[in-house]
Amino acid sequence: MRILLVEDVADLADAVSAHLTSLGHVVEWCADGMAVAERLRESNFDLVVLDIMLPGRDGFKILSDMRRSRSRIPVLVTTALAAIDDKVNLLDLGADDYIVKPYDMREFTARVRALLRRVDGERTTVSTFGKLTFDSAGRRASLDGMALELTRRELQLVELLVSRFGVTLDRERLIDRIFTGEDGVAPNALEVLVSRVRRKLEGAGLELVTVRGIGYALREAQP
Repeated sequence: MRILLVEDVADLADAVSAHLTSLGHVVEWCADGMAVAERLRESNFDLVVLDIMLPGRDGFKILSDMRRSRSRIPVLVTTALAAIDDKVNLLDLGADDYIVKPYDMREFTARVRALLRRVDGERTTVSTFGKLTFDSAGRRASLDGMALELTRRELQLVELLVSRFGVTLDRERLIDRIFTGEDGVAPNALEVLVSRVRRKLEGAGLELVTVRGIGYALREAQP
């Protein structure tokens, strides 16, 4: 599993990263709260281990932004805040679990394992966004119960968009993922593909948004 560890105390981050790596996970460490959003845009993670007291942007803000963007990545909060109000606030913001510092590594491991089991169990489930349903296992899509006819590239684009629903995907990365190894790709190939997918998603209650200078995002349609 890919885990994003957000922790500004280097010694603790080294210990946690080494422990998770020894369990077979791939760990990326981020020490600055301001850099978390970019990391989440650039890579797919199965779990975020999030400290609260961070330079740049605190964990409360990071968690709030993640859930506002409809990110479904499980978040395990590590915090020195032991007051009940703080814990309730974290859960209300969308934390999946929390552990109070200093913590025993065995308890930490058990909580990580529980959240990753949930992720593993959800990988074969069907996800619904508005009237669009996407089966990640069968790589099929349907709109309001009717099978959606998609070309290979259209399916790839939809799959990438729903996997990071609400998050802006970088244009160049989309090109690399969809057109990798293909010669003679037209400069506007991605734009044409987006236009076709946008037409096929009409009536889904979704918007395939162009974020100028960055890329594209699939979001809920605004009234």
